[in-house]
Amino acid sequence: MVTHALHLRSRTRRARDASRKGHASQKGQAAIEYVGVLTLLLVVAMAVVQLGIAVYAAQQAGTASRSGARVESYDRATMGGEQAARASMSGWLADDADVRVQHGFDDVTVTVDVEIPTLLPMFDFGSVTKRATMPRG
Repeated sequence: MVTHALHLRSRTRRARDASRKGHASQKGQAAIEYVGVLTLLLVVAMAVVQLGIAVYAAQQAGTASRSGARVESYDRATMGGEQAARASMSGWLADDADVRVQHGFDDVTVTVDVEIPTLLPMFDFGSVTKRATMPRG
């Protein structure tokens, strides 16, 4: 009877020790999963911000092309179409923008190319091009 009680007590102790070891490994596994999920969330957040920057660059290029064409089509304008296009953009985008003015017979076309800034230098998202045409007046 005593042998049976000792055997049960040692089995219970072994089960308790194994349970503690398993709990410690669960903490390590949870930390690794947390780092993995956190990395994934960071990548998704950066992708969303990059998408916002690309949309903003496209919007700025469209605004610049319309402003440049509007000013260039006006006969008594105090500035040129290229200058107006650059003035209507945010400074950090206007510095690298390419603005081209083309005069037709009775209209003016302004084309603006803007490089899309990137968060990570290893990726290149190219540029966005917007064009606007206004009649001369």
